[in-house]
Amino acid sequence: MNELHLETSPYLLQHANNPVHWKAWNESALAQAQNQNKLIIISIGYSACHWCHVMEHESFEDTEVAAVMNAHFINIKVDREERPDIDAVYMKAVQVMTGHGGWPMNVVTLPDGRPIWGGTYFRKNEWINALEKLQEIYRENPETIYDYAQQLHEGLQTISIIPKTASETVFDPKTLTQHLEKWQRSFDWEFGGMARAPKFMMPTNYEFLLRYGYQTQNTELLNFVYLTLTKMAYGGLFDTVDGGFSRYSVDLKWHVPHFEKMLYDNGQLVSLYANAYKLSGNDLYKEIIEKTLQFVEKEWLTSEGSFYAALDADSLNSENHLEEGAFYVWTKTELQALLGTDYELFSEVFNVNDFGHWEQGNYVLIQNQSTETIAAQHHLDTAVLAAKKKKWENLLYSARSKRSKPRLDDKCITSWNAIMLKGFVDAYKALGNVKYLNIALQNARFITQKLWSPEGHLYRTYKNGKATINAYLEDYAQVINALIALYEATLDASWLDTAKQLTDYCFDFFYDKKEAFFAYTSQKDQPLITPHFETEDNVIPAANSVMAHNLFQLGIYYHNTYYESVAEKMVRYMMPNIDYPSAYSNWLHLSLKYSEQNRELAICGPEALDYVFKINQKYTPNIVVAGTLDQSHLPFLTGRSSQNQTLLYLCQNKTCQLPSTDFEQIIQEITSFS
Repeated sequence: MNELHLETSPYLLQHANNPVHWKAWNESALAQAQNQNKLIIISIGYSACHWCHVMEHESFEDTEVAAVMNAHFINIKVDREERPDIDAVYMKAVQVMTGHGGWPMNVVTLPDGRPIWGGTYFRKNEWINALEKLQEIYRENPETIYDYAQQLHEGLQTISIIPKTASETVFDPKTLTQHLEKWQRSFDWEFGGMARAPKFMMPTNYEFLLRYGYQTQNTELLNFVYLTLTKMAYGGLFDTVDGGFSRYSVDLKWHVPHFEKMLYDNGQLVSLYANAYKLSGNDLYKEIIEKTLQFVEKEWLTSEGSFYAALDADSLNSENHLEEGAFYVWTKTELQALLGTDYELFSEVFNVNDFGHWEQGNYVLIQNQSTETIAAQHHLDTAVLAAKKKKWENLLYSARSKRSKPRLDDKCITSWNAIMLKGFVDAYKALGNVKYLNIALQNARFITQKLWSPEGHLYRTYKNGKATINAYLEDYAQVINALIALYEATLDASWLDTAKQLTDYCFDFFYDKKEAFFAYTSQKDQPLITPHFETEDNVIPAANSVMAHNLFQLGIYYHNTYYESVAEKMVRYMMPNIDYPSAYSNWLHLSLKYSEQNRELAICGPEALDYVFKINQKYTPNIVVAGTLDQSHLPFLTGRSSQNQTLLYLCQNKTCQLPSTDFEQIIQEITSFS
């Protein structure tokens, strides 16, 4: 029978009424496969995944398919957001077998979990034929399958090992230049991003490029980052009506999104736009931050202070059928009826024309000119057109609210919550809106009170008042990173102490001294078929790269030479293994922290918080800031308290200048790269 009705994951519950005898990943299901000597089907996806829904409808809701699966296989459904460890291991296998990956991901394994065949989306007949053929081989010629499984398993274990060739230095300008020259050949200079489709945002890439362009005074590179952020903000990918970004666009111009909205994307993009706003002063970026956070607060923020995970790509259309993008798209007729005499101007702003047409008479709103440009063409004041644009968006929002909304994934994921927490902190730093800080503090309290066990470990997910699943390195790394950012905004050292406590827990249960990296899963967890050390930055930066950033900064705050040495060793091992820089941009970003332009700044005295507030509004990625209004237990601040005046200590590599009271002079030194 189908056992998924016993689960809390929205994705698993979507499959609870399938005729397939699904089980969740657990010891009982795995033991049954071994006891009955049956092959296992592991089907992995997530609730907002459009093609997961398509395969469910075509195959998993079909009784003919179910009959084949139930007769010969143990069928296990996995929510990749709950179990990214399982997803990572079997994704490697699928990529080795097929050369590509994605979701839904479907793998057939031996009873012991070793993979023998797999892929992503399959049509009904293709799926049935493959399963019947595999079962036939397994029954009549099992040694063939076992030999292949062993070879593949050995290959997976080999690629899990990180080569130990260390670079001589952690910061090498020449190597960085070579990486940039190679990377720039893939830039799309018309629409920004990489010159390929589908087009993912990859915020970590642009955080690095922004800093590198700033630090090397490379105007061309900065302009490319600004081009990318502007084109992403112009719509399609960004929901101009209600805020928030979809996961990626299927085309080169960021126009037609894969319509699901994910918390982790929006958290990272708020941080990125906040940093770009600080450097550029572009009001469009401020608008994007504000609209995105308004969306997050309205749709995902819970009364407990946590954030929900995602909104589905699919929603019910006018015929009451699930359809990708139905909630978001418009026809000319609808727009003409809503906008009346403003329609012609609206259609020019948002391209209700060939440029903005998607399919079957549906339009996805997108700009290709700035508001200022269009206003000038129509002899309008820019403020007048901006006011009209806001009025139009409100009109469309009201009309859209009458449609059936996309389905909500209402679980809370620890690492994604931390990413969004940091987004709110970074927005507060850039814009000074105390509401953003208060939401961040509320979320931090939720994480430390509801997702942190008395035994010292974090949980991965939370739903219906219950935290479950032992957390992964990604969760610890992102929480630590967010708490460091919260300290930078508040100077409340208790957040740093919590970050340090979680870091020490990671050393106890995740760090592998032999590999010199942190494993993705805790030593307390049942091991999978092969270990996983996440080092490649993807749509979320690699857990190890985030952890190395954390160790670098905490090492300074606590004068912890062990943290510092581990971080440096991680970078040294990674730098020679970087082939394509976009997949390791967070490591490249970390290498910049070892440059001579990096500084540490201690601010001690009654105006410390005021000065930190001012610094946070500037783009200063090359400094590590600490401060206190009075005494502090932080080693970096020991002996530097000042009651009568505020003293600033500018340091580099643990060597500090004489204390200064000239704040503007210190800022000038920090921001001068000549």
